[in-house]
Amino acid sequence: MIVWIVFIAFVLVFLALDLGLFHKNDHVIKSKEAGIWTAIWVTVALSFSGVIYWLFNAGLIENPTGLTPNNAVLKYITGYLIELSLSVDNVFVIAVIFGSFKIPPLYQHRVLFWGILGAIIFRALMIFFGVALINKFEWIIYIFGIFLLYTAFNMLKGEDENFDPKNSFVFRQIKKIYPVTTQMNGHDFFIRRMGVKAATPLFVALVVIELTDILFALDSIPAILAITADPFIVFTSNILAILGLRSMYFLISRMLEKFRFINYSLVVILAFVGLKMLFSHYIELPEWVSLAVISISLLSGILASVFIKEEEPVI
Repeated sequence: MIVWIVFIAFVLVFLALDLGLFHKNDHVIKSKEAGIWTAIWVTVALSFSGVIYWLFNAGLIENPTGLTPNNAVLKYITGYLIELSLSVDNVFVIAVIFGSFKIPPLYQHRVLFWGILGAIIFRALMIFFGVALINKFEWIIYIFGIFLLYTAFNMLKGEDENFDPKNSFVFRQIKKIYPVTTQMNGHDFFIRRMGVKAATPLFVALVVIELTDILFALDSIPAILAITADPFIVFTSNILAILGLRSMYFLISRMLEKFRFINYSLVVILAFVGLKMLFSHYIELPEWVSLAVISISLLSGILASVFIKEEEPVI
């Protein structure tokens, strides 16, 4: 428990420094700043693999699945890359939400800060129950596998391309429960007009992003559980990827149209992980195979987007 407490304390301290020191004053996050923070978070996450090795080698963490230190590191890196790659689709949805509710770039970081804080809490609960289900009912892994294959199929069909937050079920329910205004008052989530307290577009965007992230977690957490059922590895790889999501959003949200083939990479990753779950009791793949498939799929999507020129429409 000490190791868990130290890790969670590290996350909370950095979040406090993030909003209270590094981003105390609202400002537009430029690509250079976003690139620096993305590099910092990726470095922190990959460096944490050394901590994973030390903890498992020294026996300082509970090891319910009997992992060797080397296997623990491979599973951690693989889980981190899965979450990071699936976050690309999340970035697209966040950009659509901000655009739909006309959230100024000046306040987008604050919305994402509180959104990711809530995401950490919800994902921790989902990981806890997901690990418990797999350890108690082994057959649940087949349901997760089928669900991931279904998600990959829907992603391949492109059913989410016409997603409109203002027509979503969540937005309609918010308007029924609480007064909503289109007016903004700086970075405030609520304002009072003529004695009535109403939610600003910032709060509505925050709620929609929060609930959308829960839906994305239904994909990413089973995907990581296909790699390992070790709760500490699943939790740390997931949380460290999520913490880097804000800076990654500001880095790549302006370039989403250029990465037009990245969705195919995500389809391959989800389909591979889903199949791995379905055949987990019959075929045991080495960890380097999973890591290679995920890395090659992601890199192929990026390179294809860069080097394959988009056909110009015929006039």
